[in-house]
Amino acid sequence: MNFAMALDYQNCINCKACEVACKEQNGVQLGADKQRIWVGQTETVIFGRPFVNFYPSQCNHCLDAPCVDVCPTNASHFAEGGLVMVDKEKCILCKGCMEACPYDARFVDDKAVAVDKCTFCYDTRISKGEITTACQATCPTKVRLFGDLDDENGELVQLLKSRKFFILKEHEGTVPKLFYLVPENDENFAMRSIGAETKIYTWDEFKPLIEKAKAKRSGQWKSI
Repeated sequence: MNFAMALDYQNCINCKACEVACKEQNGVQLGADKQRIWVGQTETVIFGRPFVNFYPSQCNHCLDAPCVDVCPTNASHFAEGGLVMVDKEKCILCKGCMEACPYDARFVDDKAVAVDKCTFCYDTRISKGEITTACQATCPTKVRLFGDLDDENGELVQLLKSRKFFILKEHEGTVPKLFYLVPENDENFAMRSIGAETKIYTWDEFKPLIEKAKAKRSGQWKSI
């Protein structure tokens, strides 16, 4: 398996339901600076008209994750399903992984005295037989779709085959697994929410990047 998530970000209304569900499901500390997932907001002005764009985000579970490379104790590691996980017993709170992450997706769990991050609800839902994450299950506008990139017939891959998408901070070369779906039937929204330099992908174009990154990390995925 190779877990990932697609985000139909045009549907996001910034209700924060996903953030609340994540904290409740996973016992995340309260506080705006203690977030496994969050909704980013940018404001722009085009031809004198203001626009607000929402971009749901979290750990991208990158296939070429720099946080894993810099960790001196192997606390940050690749796990089954392509998850990037943190072994809190091994974490020495050097914060190297926090500095290395280009998505600012990690924070300090004061209770465990270790770094924390999104796990795609592996411990609390997926490993117990649930088919999706708390954030997807809670979202009222169906922004999120969790699935397996190795399942060609699965709902996630079928969606990525039918929609164009982009990733964030492609220049970092991390091969992230959060896919932002290009808005359909709304060219104006797409123009104001996607950077001019952002590369738009089809599944056939992005799949070779996934395979190349997996081959590079062959043997590094550990049992959870």
